[in-house]
Amino acid sequence: MLSKVTLANTDLQVSQLCYGTNMLGWNLDQDRSNAILNKFAALGGNFVDSARSYGDWMPDAPKGASERAIGAWLKTQKRDDVVVATKGGFFDMRVGDYRNRVNPTDVASDLNESLDHLGVNTIDLYWLHMDNPETPVAELIDFLNEQKAAGKIRWFGASNWTADRVLEANAYAKANGKTGFVAVEPFWGLAKPNEGNAMQQGYQLYFEDHGSALKDAGVAIIPYCAQSRGYFSMLEKGEVAEALQGFYDNPANEGRFNAAKAVAQRHGVSVAEVVLAYLINQPGQVIPIFGASSPERIEESVKAASLKLSADELAELRAE
Repeated sequence: MLSKVTLANTDLQVSQLCYGTNMLGWNLDQDRSNAILNKFAALGGNFVDSARSYGDWMPDAPKGASERAIGAWLKTQKRDDVVVATKGGFFDMRVGDYRNRVNPTDVASDLNESLDHLGVNTIDLYWLHMDNPETPVAELIDFLNEQKAAGKIRWFGASNWTADRVLEANAYAKANGKTGFVAVEPFWGLAKPNEGNAMQQGYQLYFEDHGSALKDAGVAIIPYCAQSRGYFSMLEKGEVAEALQGFYDNPANEGRFNAAKAVAQRHGVSVAEVVLAYLINQPGQVIPIFGASSPERIEESVKAASLKLSADELAELRAE
């Protein structure tokens, strides 16, 4: 069972793991989505993460497919029992709008659509999906505080932002008596990416290399790609997908894989459990976002929350 923690600087009680819903509503139909979400809830999970754009890459799926699937499921739940996070400000793939949309006007449009798709009055944790360095942090913080005051969002965070911009935004908020970012959603997992290839696929600012300034900033870290896209599990089976070879094949991960196998054997668990536990056991508040395409996968991932790793083992896993 997953226990609950209070998300830093908020009143949100969230599970130790967050379920990432990017496959719901298009890759997984409503019945399968419900089965997965029900299993997560039965195991103590109450924290789900989505985005206005999830599913929009499938032309025959409804706009906002992931959010709509969550919204349909929420009708069967007590609203206060579920902490819903979603993101706005990404490209609008349905109309081919690939400009940077992180500005108050476009984010407001996304936010209103997300509320409609989810069928809720308030989003518990709202992320800016990306950053726009051309938009001053003051404009964004002021806008998000206005949405909070209007009751459309309870708290907000930054996804795929540099540490410097997050700190600048929160310094502005503090100086002006406003709420700042309570959390960040970075790209982070045990496997170190080949940065050039990762950036070509839209993954950037790997947290271990670019986010150290945020570790003591008092914000929650809620990393995506927390299972390293299944890379180490594939290595264990000797069947790494070609798309991941250029993404993750490197000497650093050879060392990390060997360390993960050793730690897994020591604890009598799977390598996949070690991969998630690596983040759960980090200093500070780290709540990984994991993916699962079936209830059985939910059960396997939840096991990681009970695995306790020592500081020495965390250092061992960082071996390169």
